[in-house]
Amino acid sequence: MKKYLLFLILPILAGIFSCSSTRKTGAAARGIGQLKFIGEYIVPYNLPFNGTVTGGLSGIDYDAATGQYYLICDDRSALNPARFYTARLYFSDKSFDSVKFTAVTTLLQPNGQPYPDTKTNPSLTPDPEAMRYNAKKQRLVWSSEGERIVNEKDTILTNPGIYEISMNGQYLDSFALPPQFRMHATENGPRRNGVFEGLGFTPNYKYLYVSLEEPRYEDGPRAEVGQGAYTRILKFDNNTRQPVAQYAYKLEPVAHPAIPENAFKVNGISDIMVLDNDKILTIERSFSSGVKDCTIKVFITDLSRATGISGINSLREDTRFKPAAKTLLLDFASLGKYIDNIEGVTFGPVLPNGHRSLVFVADNNFSDKEENQFFLFEVIP
Repeated sequence: MKKYLLFLILPILAGIFSCSSTRKTGAAARGIGQLKFIGEYIVPYNLPFNGTVTGGLSGIDYDAATGQYYLICDDRSALNPARFYTARLYFSDKSFDSVKFTAVTTLLQPNGQPYPDTKTNPSLTPDPEAMRYNAKKQRLVWSSEGERIVNEKDTILTNPGIYEISMNGQYLDSFALPPQFRMHATENGPRRNGVFEGLGFTPNYKYLYVSLEEPRYEDGPRAEVGQGAYTRILKFDNNTRQPVAQYAYKLEPVAHPAIPENAFKVNGISDIMVLDNDKILTIERSFSSGVKDCTIKVFITDLSRATGISGINSLREDTRFKPAAKTLLLDFASLGKYIDNIEGVTFGPVLPNGHRSLVFVADNNFSDKEENQFFLFEVIP
């Protein structure tokens, strides 16, 4: 196991949101004034646990009542059935000591069966990406990006989804999908592998925010080097599971040219975490082929003055909207170390010094060239 410890204080500019009469950041409602980096822990590649291969950790959330973390795995039932892990993280305000998996739970379809792999039934295979724990109901919500394959050999269209499950993985219900987010064989709706990557409950669990990783086709081109793009953040009523609002979010440009130049590159929202009713943390993850590190930037995003865009089908054609305001909180490049594919974030427990912890997790895509990284920060009010 590799462990790395660094210490760094990352100041946040005070008063970045003018709507607050006290001139504090919106994040102050959840106690964020500064972040102090404590350390990193790396889970070994393909660590076996209870008959499964660990990896692909794409989302994380903390259960304060039990001290456990829930981590969704993005294995599309290829290595083992689609699943989530329960784990304990051992750390202090001085070091990050270990990650111990304690349980693995299979995600179940409405018929009570595990999800099939892409060879068995690709139209039913999920692409798990995010997970949040509802402490009020003691249930979990997870998202799937669906599938969109359109070629001469085959057409596979599976809508993305947001699902509520019991703690033992049993399907309970799903959130209503707005028509704009259904998959199509034509270039309409979401792009493949660019859909629901982030989830977050408001503190009272009244609403669920959901982030779209990349722009829908109608909303314009994907982010490029030197050019940002608009994607969307959705808001659902958590009781009715109905959509109530959508907001535009401006993505940063792709951080680095790909090598070769025409190879794959991307920048999109890889996760969100809600701070209060209208302010969230957004993680933007930029990756370019031929560049080893990912560029990870974390923003405090204010939705309070953003235009509601549920009725706007094309952000490219109808530009009469105001996007969410965002302010850079953290650029992981400032840590001066290798940064992998960070896809999850959660508040953790209170540290021994009385400050809250903040944990990020990276998805290694089950590749021996990538790392299952956990990053630990101290939240200084």
